[in-house]
Amino acid sequence: MKKILIVGGVAGGASAATRLRRLSEDDEIIMFEKGPHVSFSNCALPYYLSGIINEADKLVLMSPEKFKAQYNIEARVSSEVTFIDRKNKEIEVKNYLTGEVYRESYDNLILSPGAKPIVSSISGIDKVNIFTIRNVVDIDKLNRFVKELDAKEVVVIGGGFIGVEAAENLREAGYNVSLIEAMNQILKPFDYDMVQILHKEIYDKGINLIVGDKVESFEENKVVLNSGKKVKANAVVMAIGVSPEITLAKEAGLEIGVTGAIKVDSNYKTSDEDIYAVGDVIEVYNALTHSMTKISLAGPALKQARSVADHINGKKSLNKGYIGSSAIKVFDYNAAATGLNEGLIKSLNMNINYDIVRLITNDKVGIMPDAKPIHFKLIYEVPTGKILGAQAIGIGDVAKRVDIVATLIKLGGTVEDLKDLELCYAPPYSTAKDVVNYAGYIASNLLNGDFKQVNVDKVRGLVENNAYIIDVREIREFENGHIKGAKNIPLSQLRERVNEIPKDVPVYLHCRTGQRSYNATLALQNLGYNNIYNVTGSFLGLSYYEYYNDKTTDRESILTKYNFR
Repeated sequence: MKKILIVGGVAGGASAATRLRRLSEDDEIIMFEKGPHVSFSNCALPYYLSGIINEADKLVLMSPEKFKAQYNIEARVSSEVTFIDRKNKEIEVKNYLTGEVYRESYDNLILSPGAKPIVSSISGIDKVNIFTIRNVVDIDKLNRFVKELDAKEVVVIGGGFIGVEAAENLREAGYNVSLIEAMNQILKPFDYDMVQILHKEIYDKGINLIVGDKVESFEENKVVLNSGKKVKANAVVMAIGVSPEITLAKEAGLEIGVTGAIKVDSNYKTSDEDIYAVGDVIEVYNALTHSMTKISLAGPALKQARSVADHINGKKSLNKGYIGSSAIKVFDYNAAATGLNEGLIKSLNMNINYDIVRLITNDKVGIMPDAKPIHFKLIYEVPTGKILGAQAIGIGDVAKRVDIVATLIKLGGTVEDLKDLELCYAPPYSTAKDVVNYAGYIASNLLNGDFKQVNVDKVRGLVENNAYIIDVREIREFENGHIKGAKNIPLSQLRERVNEIPKDVPVYLHCRTGQRSYNATLALQNLGYNNIYNVTGSFLGLSYYEYYNDKTTDRESILTKYNFR
């Protein structure tokens, strides 16, 4: 019989406790949680603000009483572990309900205290009502406060997952919301060209989205930005990031890794033979960057918890590292990402030769009344074709598509594997060749040198330099909005008007999504042209890419009219 103590009673801690019990009925298992709740849904917290989750109690998945009755696990809430005595294998605990301070011995100790919201020391911070979101108490406190406000101005600082979800749900609840991000985009798992779709959605839904402008100070119920702009704020939600709760581990002399989180081995054991750590508090190996990183996601935390419980009970498991897969809902849009993106490759100065596929196709058969476009981006290694990452954004099921790619990445798959996948098909669910298959086909063609491409983020530069751009859509489509300066030669007229197309300068073709212009590209190549480039994402992708910055910076549009259908 072993005595196992667990610090932290949410995702990692609760999962480790229940797995330990499934592996042994004899062990004594005690879980300590500083707050009043164990096993609550961190990821669902923002949805309480909009009323999607209508009671705070519904965020709590298990009570201490249920843990005891169902698993024979003692869950002690309002109990903070304040000290680890490694020499005597004891912890010191403070019970906030009684004030009692006591010690508890252990054979094994599992640390899962999570991460705490970062609150920067910004000038004038005492002049605004600051809130953070970490647990049920936090979200209930924020919700009660904003409901009692006479004025409805709420500012969310930070464009990460929590910040975006908080802003969305506050807006859905009827508040005037400003979302401020110091970087030039929100949601870093998505590349700049892809995230513009979400920028547009947030802007269209009435949120005052401000990117590329840092919070400089606070005044009375106001946020002052580096640009000099002042934003009204009756409440401020600080969501600029989280830092691992390493105080306990550091004071105990446990080794801290290069990222500032607890260093663990492949079995999630710390520098102490009897102490493990899981979740947001540890650093993990990124299998794609080949470096240590921090991943604040529930999925990895649950896997780590299971591995720790297995290791304590003598069961072996293989740690292949992590690639980082995530998803988010932004009003009517869904977005998912996995693996590397271009931004990460560049910021880490990774020595990778890569290329991208950027395509738009329907999530199901086009004649289905609820068929919607999926914007999809694939990143792969050249010349091996090894898949490195993917992003998908759309109104339909994008997570399924990214999950497929994430699976292939974990298995070392290539673009050839992607195009060869046999996936379920029926008109209400997908197309016969799903978007991920299409991505594999396009990537294979690019690797073979079958055609050349340029992404939508390069089109403005082409227009400003008077590049030769041909729109191969039909005349009616062209008249409904086109790139300024583009020449309209519909695909249906291409062969009879081929003499109008020059061979001595680069020629860029586009249509609505890139499929017709791809066919036009191959046709011209077969007719002797070697100066043709297909614009990936084409006019639909370009409309989404240009819209937000056009509207918020008052720059001149390169389009006569946007097209989002």
